[in-house]
Amino acid sequence: MQPGTIVAEDDRVDGPHGPVPVRRYHPDLARAVDGPTLVWLHGGGFFRGDLDLPESDAVARDLAARGTPVVTVDYRLGPLPGLPWVGRGGPRGRRRAPHARDEVAAVLRSLHDESPSGLVLGGASAGACLAAATVADAPALVGVVLAYGFFHPTIPRDPAVQRLVRGHRRVTHAPFLLDLSSRAYAGPGAGSTFPAPGHLDAFPRTLFVDAERDVMRTSGERFATDLAAAGVDVERHVVPGSRHAFLNRPGTPDSVAALDLVAAWLGRSVR
Repeated sequence: MQPGTIVAEDDRVDGPHGPVPVRRYHPDLARAVDGPTLVWLHGGGFFRGDLDLPESDAVARDLAARGTPVVTVDYRLGPLPGLPWVGRGGPRGRRRAPHARDEVAAVLRSLHDESPSGLVLGGASAGACLAAATVADAPALVGVVLAYGFFHPTIPRDPAVQRLVRGHRRVTHAPFLLDLSSRAYAGPGAGSTFPAPGHLDAFPRTLFVDAERDVMRTSGERFATDLAAAGVDVERHVVPGSRHAFLNRPGTPDSVAALDLVAAWLGRSVR
């Protein structure tokens, strides 16, 4: 689906570490439904990305064109892996966990009273990890959407999945490099970065949309299994043949298929 004309409004929300930039996407009135607001978090390994990233802006515009209000969050980025001193200055300087989680929780609290149909929290890649870690600190949510995320401080290894990865991600997404990026953001402990096992029953209905040719898929599969075992209503899809970060490639078959799945799942939440 090609988005129509969507009104996007930049705003700020008071957070525990200063104002948090957000962008509000008002839905196409011809398609608007009385449904929840989606709060969406981009990926980028915790250390890169912003509100203009296609994984943030294009996703929000597509879903708003289908009638869903969307708010994207410019959460605090973490240190550059191996260069923890770079970019720490200024009011929005890089910080380790739990800064980003604190900011996302503050945005959810600020939106709670103005969203009578409830809030869905979602994200992609590191944004999915951050969304999952924030559930325990969030006001009551009506849903969670997790796209090709990772949910463990050490990526579960599956040689069969690793052999499916092609191109530069075979190097940049080598499991030990992903683990290094997670440790750079989490700091000495992982408790404020990854969802705690004791909080899994706090999750509302949850949608997973994973990429087939992606080493992070093993983490998504394990986390989905753990949530289902905790009694959570889980729906999981693996987009055939897809590679990590397909939402950063708007208009491609993988991105379109994934957004169709998300839109259909969001539509079922209002019935």
